[in-house]
Amino acid sequence: MTVREMVHEAQKEMLGDLQPERAAQLLAKMTALIGNCNAEIREADALYAQVLLGCLNSEAKANRARIVSETTPEFLRRCEARDTKELVTEMVRSLKYILRAAEEEMRLSR
Repeated sequence: MTVREMVHEAQKEMLGDLQPERAAQLLAKMTALIGNCNAEIREADALYAQVLLGCLNSEAKANRARIVSETTPEFLRRCEARDTKELVTEMVRSLKYILRAAEEEMRLSR
């Protein structure tokens, strides 16, 4: 299972009624996946830089080279990697809020 698939599964699960115990498990998993996202971003950036360099060498103008390079699969991979990390970061924030709200609810019910 890929990182993107794991994130998608967790995202679907968060749409439902999430119990605090499961939210804590997902929080730990999503936090751990941030490192994987960073590694993918580094790799995707390196591949895209090679494509951009090739385009800069083949085009007369830099803006044209950038446009050409942004139509490649390497650019798409780079964008997906960054979007995945942003999604994971937002999910971590949401899970933390869910856990805080559950804790506060338990505290007030005593």
